[in-house]
Amino acid sequence: MKTTTIEEYFAKNLKIDEQKIHQLLYENQTNFNRIKVKKGEIIMHQGELCQHTFFVEEGLLRYYSIDTRGKEHILHFAPEGWFISDRDSIYFNQPTNYFTEALEDSTIVKLEKNFFPKIFDESSNFFEFNEHLLHSHIRQLQKRITLLLSATAEERYLDFIEIYPDILLRVPQWMVASYLGITPEGLSRVRKDLANKWKNQ
Repeated sequence: MKTTTIEEYFAKNLKIDEQKIHQLLYENQTNFNRIKVKKGEIIMHQGELCQHTFFVEEGLLRYYSIDTRGKEHILHFAPEGWFISDRDSIYFNQPTNYFTEALEDSTIVKLEKNFFPKIFDESSNFFEFNEHLLHSHIRQLQKRITLLLSATAEERYLDFIEIYPDILLRVPQWMVASYLGITPEGLSRVRKDLANKWKNQ
């Protein structure tokens, strides 16, 4: 998978040169920290206070909960170039209900909670970019809720591969099924039915 450094990501999306990005990240005490995590490592546990936003430069994370029966529910995946955090915990000072786990050996950037206010002071473009990022995230969550409430398993699966075109090759089938809210057997049927449809077209 293609590595995306946070410098490259900001340079592309903020439309400012890499020298300015370097200054924003390294010269303004913005509490920016690049770390490597191993496959299977939990970087945020249920019950903790979330103090960071994570950016994935290389690898893959998943964000999930475990219900009272011990069943896992995956809310989303974060491949290269994605941010992941618990906004409820970080902004409202509530213990998180979720886990964040590395599904592959990964390189991630930990951004302290005061990172974004400091960057806002330095770059007006960043404020607009963050607003767009936030509203895009809300729109995607609303769409996902609607799909879970009213869409067929096939429609949810097709939406999944549109959002995560390479995830199917990187995670076990039961995780995809967990994200979709169906059983692994149900996912197998969906994939078989779609394969037959595409074959007969």
